[in-house]
Order: sequence, then C-alpha cells, then structure tokens
Amino acid sequence: MSAAALAGLWLGGQAMAADLNALVWCDHSDPNLLKPFEDANGIKVNVKEFEGTGAGFAIVDQSQPGDWDVMVIDSIDVPRGVEKGLFDPLPEDKLPFADLFPEVVMDGKTKVDGKRYGITEKFGYNTIGYNKAKVDVNDMQSLAALTDPKYKGRIAIYDYYLPVIGMAAMAIGKKTSELTEADLPALKDVLLKMKANAKAVTDVAASQTALATGEADVLVGGGEWVTAGIAKDNPDLDFSIPKEGAVLWSQSLAMFKDSKNKEMALKFIQYILSPEGQARLATSSCYWGMPSNSKAALSDDQKKILRFAEQPDFLKRAQPYPAPDEALDKKMQDLWTEMLQSQ
Repeated sequence: MSAAALAGLWLGGQAMAADLNALVWCDHSDPNLLKPFEDANGIKVNVKEFEGTGAGFAIVDQSQPGDWDVMVIDSIDVPRGVEKGLFDPLPEDKLPFADLFPEVVMDGKTKVDGKRYGITEKFGYNTIGYNKAKVDVNDMQSLAALTDPKYKGRIAIYDYYLPVIGMAAMAIGKKTSELTEADLPALKDVLLKMKANAKAVTDVAASQTALATGEADVLVGGGEWVTAGIAKDNPDLDFSIPKEGAVLWSQSLAMFKDSKNKEMALKFIQYILSPEGQARLATSSCYWGMPSNSKAALSDDQKKILRFAEQPDFLKRAQPYPAPDEALDKKMQDLWTEMLQSQ
C-alpha cells in the first residue's frame, strides 16, 4: 500500500506535526514497521526499548506526565498499568476486535471495570524449539522429552522463570492458572531434571544462536519467536505444541492517559492492528510472532513458517503465563534462582 493510501486510511488526509513517543519491545523498532506510518503521517515515531513490564514502569516513573503516548505491555499486565493510573480506555468501535483470534482478545486482562485498556497485537508460545535434523520429532510432541536422559547435554533453557515454570507445571498435569505454594516441590523436581539435561540457560539472543549454530538441539521455552526468523537460513528449525500444551505469551498496546497526542496514538494503534501493520510486526527483524489479527497480510511462505493455519488448534492447547500473587511470585523467582545455581 502506498504512503498516500496509508495517509488516507489512518490520518484522513491531514498530517499532524507532533512526534509520537512509544515505549516498546524491540520488534517495534524495525524501520520496516515504522517508516510507512511515519511517511504517511509526516511524523517521527520515537521509540525507547525495554524488556519486562517492571522495567517499562520504571521508565514511566522516571518520566514527566505526557512524555509517552503508547506502550507495549504483556497482555496479562494491562491491569497493573490501569491500577497505576497510566492508561486511557481505547475506543472498541475504532479497532478490529472482530478480526482478532478470539483466544487472544483476553477480556479478563485487557478490560478493567468494563473498559478496554489494551489490545493484543502479537502472540506466540513458550514451548519446545528444536532442530528436526538432530532430534526424534516424535519425542518433541511431549514435555517428557525435556527430562529424558536421551537429550542430556543437548538442551538449552530460556532464562525466564514464568514460562518455563509454566511448562514444568503442564508436564505434571497442573494448570498454570491454578498453581499454589503446595505445587512448588513438584515444580522444583521437574526444573532440576531439566537443568540436569541442560547445556546452557540463555537469554533471547543466545537462544537463537544456540539453535542456529547447533550448540543446542532443543530449546526449553523456545517457539516461533526463536525459530521463525531464522527458518529461511536453517529450515530444520521448528517448534512443537506438545500434547500437554504450551505457554501462551501475548503483547498488547495501550495508550497513556497523559498523552499529548492521543489522536496520533490511536492512529498508530490502528496501523499496528491493520493487516499491513500486522504482517510487518509479525515478521520484525528482532523476532517473529503470530499476529493477533487473523487477516494479517502475510505471504504464503510467512504463514507456513509461522504455522498460521494450525493456530486454532494450538490456541486450544495453550495456557497463559502463571500469574500468581506477589508472595507466590517471589517464591517462584527464588525457585528459579535455586535451579540456576544447582550443580
């Protein structure tokens, strides 16, 4: 779509001069995503990257009211932003909710007191990523493979406690939404068995490198966000949704209550949720992921890599990130640290 057409669609033909300031994850920094919107609207989108909701809120706390217009946030954390008085309700009639995969609308998290404060823009799975040339693909259909001595020294673990603990919970038949302190000993046992098989515990970038270079054959917590972006260079990389399930991650866009440019902030959100914006976000150079809009303008090859057609089945078997209360969350963090320090 041309810049002129974009201007007509998102701006009604009238440019606005004020820049847009966005707190984002790294996938929103891709010029391929931002430039069409900037060109169409005659503005600059200033982005500041962060990792994790806590880090994002810390930036807001150190800023002046009105410094930021939009924010990318874990869908499950939208209520935290509302509780802090950060976000403005979004106009549902001006956003494509009818086109979203129903499972990622997540009314229970993106709405508070009947008002919509976030809209899911991208999602995916923390699950099993693997090199199908080096593993038995049938093994990858069960979380039991992660503790199987057959894969000792061939596994890397994504270094984020919530999704991996979620996978450990599903491995023993527990629901991520129902975990309690009484489950911690059983979760610890599974995590220690995973660690015994692990060659490394790694961050996002190192996760991709470990699979791409053959340092690891299996990644605990991996998924399309690791394998899709490098699948063209190494088509043997893939991910599975095991029979026990996978952990669903999702990210949302929210608009700041104190934004000085709310009209443009809404237009940005509309662009990101449009079929063209969704395709660019889904295939961002930082990491790929599933677009929340089922009408995303992805190519057939891109849909194949993301396994787009299989999403309805995947979503049925996915469970959300564990969202425990503050006390239990601290105990889970302690459990993760203990696992990392184990020999």
